[in-house]
Order: sequence, then structure tokens, then C-alpha cells
Amino acid sequence: MADNQYDAIVVGSGISGGWAAKELTEKGLKVLLLERGRNIEHVKDYVNATKDAWEFPHRGLKPTQEMIQQYPVLKRDYPLNETVLDFWVKDKECPYTETKPFSWFRGYHVGGRSLTWGRQSYRFNKWDFEANAKEGIGVDWPIRYEDLAPWYSHAEKFAGIQGSKEGLEVLPDGEFMPAMEMNCVEKDVAAKIKAHFKGTRHMFIGRSANLTRPHENRINCQYRNRCWRGCPFGGYFSTQSATLPAAMKTGNLTLRPHSIVTRVLFDKDRKKASGVEILDAQDKKTYEYKAKIVFLCASAFNSTWVLMNSATDIWPEGLGSSSGELGHNVMDHHFRCGASGKVEGYSDKYVYGRRPTGIYIPRFRNIYDDKRDYLRGFGYQGGASRGRGIEIAENMIGAPLKDALSEAADYWRIGITGFGEMLPYHENKISLNKKMTDAWGLPVLDMDVAIRENEFKMRIDMINDAKEMLEAAGVKNVETHDNNYEVGMGIHEMGTARMGRDPKTSVLNGHNQVWDAPNVFVTDGACMTSASCVNPSLTYMAMTARAADFAVTELKKGNL
Repeated sequence: MADNQYDAIVVGSGISGGWAAKELTEKGLKVLLLERGRNIEHVKDYVNATKDAWEFPHRGLKPTQEMIQQYPVLKRDYPLNETVLDFWVKDKECPYTETKPFSWFRGYHVGGRSLTWGRQSYRFNKWDFEANAKEGIGVDWPIRYEDLAPWYSHAEKFAGIQGSKEGLEVLPDGEFMPAMEMNCVEKDVAAKIKAHFKGTRHMFIGRSANLTRPHENRINCQYRNRCWRGCPFGGYFSTQSATLPAAMKTGNLTLRPHSIVTRVLFDKDRKKASGVEILDAQDKKTYEYKAKIVFLCASAFNSTWVLMNSATDIWPEGLGSSSGELGHNVMDHHFRCGASGKVEGYSDKYVYGRRPTGIYIPRFRNIYDDKRDYLRGFGYQGGASRGRGIEIAENMIGAPLKDALSEAADYWRIGITGFGEMLPYHENKISLNKKMTDAWGLPVLDMDVAIRENEFKMRIDMINDAKEMLEAAGVKNVETHDNNYEVGMGIHEMGTARMGRDPKTSVLNGHNQVWDAPNVFVTDGACMTSASCVNPSLTYMAMTARAADFAVTELKKGNL
């Protein structure tokens, strides 16, 4: 096989790209995995994983003025933090423009945001795949829950998802490891909510990709809750801890970092892709790599950026644009609103370790007999904790101050934040802005995305319902909040190359193939036809594994 010739090329090494590499190599294909950023080796390159607060110049607390100046996008929310600064994009190297405000938090390195994700792992339910068709929103999903269910199981078994089986239609159970425990306050609040609402609302431990027993040469979670610094134990799922080692083990994988894919090479006579072109981020030279199939897994917007730059001599708006939907239907999860309060009692109780997940309250609006004046619904994430530090006397210093700060507070607090579904509006779009370029001279994306009336109506319930539930559970001094959500802050960007049943209204078919080039697959967030209200990463894993299985089968049949 020539140095630039492979069976498959995978673009991007995050959650979807890692899964594509694993699945394709394990099925015998020679795979080139391209990553635009630097390499990060498991364990060795997690430079902050074992540091304590006092080992950071500013204790890992508030960002400095220099950081705020250098990272104008990251400063909008929590990602601007000196403990993980190297895991986020340098804003000035990789700019974008905003017709409407959009917070785009990116990780350009091997592993991508699989190193920094929140690990919350939930299946879509059957209604999620049916809602668009029933409500006349966007286009119908070309698949149903039953099509993805076995692949959810496949992904869960390998990734390692801890959680409890609850038997709920709205949040299907999966293949779980033993669940982490709710603390004493969460258990009591959960019981009171269930009783008050007569079993129509539920609260349980958040399902997360954290191991609770050793698995696949990885050690179980150590309750450090430093996941986003990289886990030297492999206690949570990431490309580095899980899919990359599996792919490397086959001997069929070639990893090439510092490789910015600029376009898919398209053979207009065969009406198929022949490979990709890259710009080496270090030597600034252009290279071509050939393959029988291409998987775009560069994250929703970057995969779409590649399509927009490809085959423009045939389609001026890019490969996959013949439907007029490429770049459209952007979605995120709107959140940053909810309620919190004080829980009295439990002064003789404390928590064990630093649990890396919170609680989850699944959707209860617009299901069964509940009907609201908006479409879809929301769930909640949050948790209870006991603070530290008692009232400190004025001018207290030395040992008495340390003792006071070490004393547990005499109360607990609990808070819940809603995560709501955003509808796929055609008007919400990204597009190329060729008037601005990045550090490599490449055109950037422009964001033109906003939430609308449906989401604003939903947010009223997200706030009021949170307050109602906490008060029903006996929580005191409940306060609500709405902390100015900006699209993108959910870090769940989806859409822009949606799946569908008709090439006239969608970019991809039911197997994630680009209608205009059937040997090009898109399996990251770009493929999503609707968003549900649950975290989407588990769905990307399942979707990627399903598409890879189909691709290899079709390749063997000679159809690709």
C-alpha cells in the first residue's frame, strides 16, 4: 500500500473520530486518523492531572487579566481556567465571526473534547426520533430508536457507563456498570419529589462515562473529579484511554496530528470521494491522502466547514449542499437556568470523595397527558453538597482561621439546572466568511444562530418547575436563576449536515452517507436531525459504530 493510500480516512480524533478509528481498524481496514492539532499521549501529557491547587500560579481560581485578553471567547464561561488552558483552542489563532452571539468552545488536539467533556451519557428515547415528523418540524429522522438501540448497547459496553436502571420510557435504560450513589440529601429530596408528584417525576444518579470497576485495561474512577485534566487511571472514557488504544492494538491505524483537512477530494466522474487534502499545521505544506471511504468526525461545525470547501467546482456551496441545507439547522442545548436552596439538618453527614457526576431529573413535560404551549421538553442536572467553613470572626488569622475554614458548614445546599431542547430552525446557520482567515490563511465560519419563542417559553417552565420541585421536597430559601444563556455555551453544537429521507431536504441518508458522495460519512454532531434534551455524545458513539459497520459491509460488497 502506497504511503498516501489507505482503506479509510477519519478526520478528527474526538469522540466520534476515535470510535470510527476503532471500529474500522477492528474490521480489518487500514485507517489514517487525521487530527488538526497536536498529539496528546495518554498519562504522559496530562501535565496537570495530579497537581493540587497550590501548585498553580493562581490556584486554578479566577482567570487573570492576561488570560481574559488572550481568550476572548473562553472568558464567556467556565472553560477559561489555568488548570486546562492547553486543552482549549487559542481564540486568536482560530477566530470566527458572529452575526449573532455564539460561544464556540473548541479543543484542537488528539482526543479533542473527549478529554474535557462532562461525560453525561444518555440514550435518546423513541419519541425523540418521531417528534419532527409528528409535529411538522424540520425533516423526519430516517431512523428510529430500534435502529440505534443495539449500537447504544455496543457503545455502552465498551465505553463503560455507570448508572441505575429506572424503567422509564422517557430515558431508556442501557448496559450499565454499578451506579455511583446519591448522597443522603439527594436521596431524601428524590424520595420527596417522587412522592409529591405521585411517581411522575424522578431523580437519580447522573449516568456518566466513569468506570465503577476495572474495564478494558482501565482502572475504575478514583473519585478525584479532575476528569477534564485527563485521567491517568483511564477512569473515564476518552479517545486516549479507550478507542485509540483499541485501534492501535490492531496494527491497522496511522495517526497523523498537525493535519488540517482543507477539503475532500471528489472524483466527479465516479461521483465519489477519492481522499482528502491537508495543510500541515507545522510546515504549512499541502499533502493529499487517498482512501476508499472518508469519515468526517471533526465536530459538527468543522466537518461542515470541510464539506463547504469541497467540490466547489460542481456545487458552489460545497459537497453535500445540493439540498440547500448544508450549514443550516444549528442546535445546542439551552440551559443556565434553574433553582437552588438550603437543606436543613444532616449536620452529622458528609460526602465521600469527589464524585464526578451529579443527579439527573428526566423530562416530564409534553409527554403522556402533559401538554404545554411549546414543543419538546427539558431535563435537569445538579446535586447537593455540604459547604465548608463556619462564620469567621473579624481579624481571625493563623491556626484559628485554618480551623474555621476546615469546619463543615451546618447546612447543605442543592441546586438543579435545566437543559432544554432547541428546535432545528433552518434560519439558524453557519457559513463561510472568506473576508477573515485564521492563522493558516483559511476562511473562518460565521455564526448566525439564536434561540426563539419556543425556547423562551420553555425556559419559564425550566425555572418555575425547578423551584416547585425543590420547595415540594422541603428545601428552604429557594432562589431561581437565569444566567444569560448564549447559544453554544452548552458545547453541544449539532445540525448543519442533517440526516433525512430525501436528498432534496437533507445532507445525509439514514446511514450517515453524504447523498452527493456515498463513500463520505458524517457521524459527529453535524448529522443530527433534532437534539432531544439529553447530552448527545453517547448518540454520536452509537451512530458512528453503526455507520462504520455499514460502510465496511458495503465496501466488501463493492458498493463503495
